[in-house]
Amino acid sequence: MSRRANLQRLLAPRHVAVFGGRPAAEVVRQCRRVGFEGEIWPVHPRHDSVEGLRCWRSVADLPAPPDASFIALPREASIEVVAALAQRGAGGAVCHASGFAEVGGEGVALQARLVQAAGEMALIGPNCYGVLNCLDGAALWPDQHGGRRVARGVAIVAQSGDIAINLTMQRRALPIACVVSMGNQAGTRLADVVDGLLDDSRITAIGLHIEGLGDVGAFSRVALRALEQGVGLVAMKCGSSSVGAQIALSHTSSLAGADALCDALLRRLGVARVHEPAALVETLKLLHVHDALAGPRIATASCSGGQATLAADLAEARALRMPPLPEGPRTRLQSLLGDKVNVTNPLDYHTYIWGDLAAQAACFAALMESRFDLHCLLLDLPRDDRCDPAGWHTALDAFAQAGRRTGAATAVVSSLPEGLPEAAALRLLEAGVAPMHGLAHAMEAVAASAAIGAARARRDRLLPVESPLPAEGEARLLDEWTSKQALAAFGVPVPRGESAVLAEAVDCADAIGYPVVVKAVSADIAHKTEAGAVHLNLKSADEVRNAVRRLGGLSDRVLVEAMQADVVAEVIVGVQRDPQFGLALTVGAGGVLVELLQDAATLLLPVTRDDIRAALRALRIWPLLEGHRGRPGGDMEALLDAIEAIASFARHHADRLRELDVNPLLVLPRGVVAVDALIRM
Repeated sequence: MSRRANLQRLLAPRHVAVFGGRPAAEVVRQCRRVGFEGEIWPVHPRHDSVEGLRCWRSVADLPAPPDASFIALPREASIEVVAALAQRGAGGAVCHASGFAEVGGEGVALQARLVQAAGEMALIGPNCYGVLNCLDGAALWPDQHGGRRVARGVAIVAQSGDIAINLTMQRRALPIACVVSMGNQAGTRLADVVDGLLDDSRITAIGLHIEGLGDVGAFSRVALRALEQGVGLVAMKCGSSSVGAQIALSHTSSLAGADALCDALLRRLGVARVHEPAALVETLKLLHVHDALAGPRIATASCSGGQATLAADLAEARALRMPPLPEGPRTRLQSLLGDKVNVTNPLDYHTYIWGDLAAQAACFAALMESRFDLHCLLLDLPRDDRCDPAGWHTALDAFAQAGRRTGAATAVVSSLPEGLPEAAALRLLEAGVAPMHGLAHAMEAVAASAAIGAARARRDRLLPVESPLPAEGEARLLDEWTSKQALAAFGVPVPRGESAVLAEAVDCADAIGYPVVVKAVSADIAHKTEAGAVHLNLKSADEVRNAVRRLGGLSDRVLVEAMQADVVAEVIVGVQRDPQFGLALTVGAGGVLVELLQDAATLLLPVTRDDIRAALRALRIWPLLEGHRGRPGGDMEALLDAIEAIASFARHHADRLRELDVNPLLVLPRGVVAVDALIRM
């Protein structure tokens, strides 16, 4: 049987075998608690029973090959049991033991043996908690958890067992259908588990806690599958770090670290990224109730001007839109609320209709007739141990009633998480209203959901990310002249110029015409400005002679080029190679202030022209490129042509290119020109 089929057996087993002592006994208890209806077979060489169930002495004695096994044994014994299970044709196993590759040394070799022993069996772990299935009632889980049986819900795939447990303990009405704690991902990888979960139509969204992605190509394929199927993926990626430990030669490396590359991957694949567990829960909840939103347009209603203003501020900070209300809904609201209420979006509907179910339902229905992408009621319930929440429950009932009447996408949002108790949140969930805990995290969830919706809309134009080719051998830096000639062959415009020995520099300058630029030509100089290896705007033969005299100690050759004028903006275009993500293209504000401005966007190759244009539009220097306050803009089509040519060069040399830096690429009113370039092959 294939590993994919075996993973399905592991995720939704008919029978479960457990190996070990106390953790195995806890798995039996947790299976019973979650309502597992299949057979459970404890295996122990000495005990006669575990939790009242008969013990089998070995894998060979089991009545049948188990669909799923939980193994809580020492490392060597775990490997032996996995091998025996694979030989019997078992479906899959959770290896609970630690001390494998995560500790290095002999643990790496032990993990390799474990994977070999598993063969075609699905293997979760080692060093993990396991699998919790609240749809079918199976808990290969050696600890308490907060899950309960559900008919449909979200899945959570986490590399940390503790984070997985914590997420099950949420009190925010998130229906959790399945949890998989991945551990070391020795056999079955994160992408494999997501692929398996996508086979179950009861899974409404999938949340990921990621420390390391593994095979980017495999993750890319499964993420695009999720996008096609309409199952939102939300990732909480942890462990930001720079690319490698080596000293970066290029400016691009300082702009595009590992976290920027991960961001680029997730954004491209339509995977929403969040940075903390609360945002993960809220985003999954919104996706569960309403799927991905079609856009970022929202309306809010509250009986507080302060709440309305806070909501508007938080929405704007996340690029959400609160458009004016259409004339029809605005007129109806004015009629319902009276002349003392200023009918706007966000709507402060005051308290004139507070406690009146029919009037509030009519008000909310009129707001929902705006047909925005999401309609929110901002409401915090009072403490029920000191206050009477009856009026607030009337508002909730009215909002749910209006949502049913109009079919609009709705959410109730509390400003503080504790402002929406779990019982009230579950009632809203049942009514088809998304209960959102905490205004800031709710707005983050709305933005994430809208981003997934936008990615679905452009799915047919999304290119998959490929697993990188290995680049072997010692890297060498090309000098600027050689780098420019290589790029020019692919259509990148470079200045008119010549590489010459020192004695010929003046003759070259005379032939090119003044003013000129003179630079030292050397593969040992990566950053010429810092090394004093470049002299600009030389207007005579004497100035060229003086410059050459000063450059003589750096190189025996110089590059003489025409000085460029009428520059609109300086842009950096770079490509760097990452061992995990492959080739990444970075565009941003260029020149000598690259690191200071940190205004850049990173895309993984391959890219489309539309991808590049969108990245440029996201830069702070975009208004300068487009034309600002009467100043003419640059030649955007020429800029896009040059960036595409650089990307084409990189793709053509994908097996050899280590990094590439064009800085600056000067954007002119007509055309562009690459005045400096660095390539390492």
